[in-house]
Amino acid sequence: MTAAVPTVSLVVPMYNEELNIEHAVSAARESLEKYASDYEIIIVDDASTDASPRIAARLAEENSRVRVLHHEKNRKLGGTLRTGFGAATKDLVLYMDADIPFDPDVLGRAIRAMQLTGADMIAAYRHDRTMEGFRRGLYTYVYNWLIGILFGWPHRDINFSFKLIKRRVLEAIDLRSEGSLIDAELIVKAKNRGFVIQQIGIDYFPRTRGTSHLGSFGVVLKILRELVVLYPEMRKRHKEPSVVEGHAAAADRHSG
Repeated sequence: MTAAVPTVSLVVPMYNEELNIEHAVSAARESLEKYASDYEIIIVDDASTDASPRIAARLAEENSRVRVLHHEKNRKLGGTLRTGFGAATKDLVLYMDADIPFDPDVLGRAIRAMQLTGADMIAAYRHDRTMEGFRRGLYTYVYNWLIGILFGWPHRDINFSFKLIKRRVLEAIDLRSEGSLIDAELIVKAKNRGFVIQQIGIDYFPRTRGTSHLGSFGVVLKILRELVVLYPEMRKRHKEPSVVEGHAAAADRHSG
């Protein structure tokens, strides 16, 4: 039996990405039209101060599937993703940075992996992280190790932006992070709800245009501060009702 072709919401967080946003939307459209039965692209402008909001507005005027949401004040990655996730309306939600750190065509492989394994989320890791530089590579290694130790589930590249998520996962968890802890919070809370997460390796493209705002020491400090505050909440384990009910129904069938 052929699996149904899903609908997809693409969430693109944007802060001062005038050199990237148009190319990102164009590349994403090609893959979404290829692999999704319907789609929307949600650009969340995090109070940009360059020309990117005007470019995004033009893209929305040219294509009704492109939507632009604006923050009056800069809310960082976590706040931006929460806005985008909350606005998503399709079956699956994909998160991609505006500098296109991966080939959007990998969406087809991720959807196939989700259908084959029954996963609720596909979280990608980079085959080669050395291109991001020694300091960011070290941050990534230590952070992945720390999250694995604290929450008992190893992840090879927890902050990498490719995450394909069933929308019901996002509806079931309460994300609170305002900064870059959002990726770990999403994965840990989904896992604690009993959702199935699969990891796949993909090629990584380092930024070639514009300036990254995610590798500074200030970002690291914000992650650590939020981790201290949200740690007790992120440690709570409880099954999502639909998952528990599904297991119970299966047990009833076997016992009948």
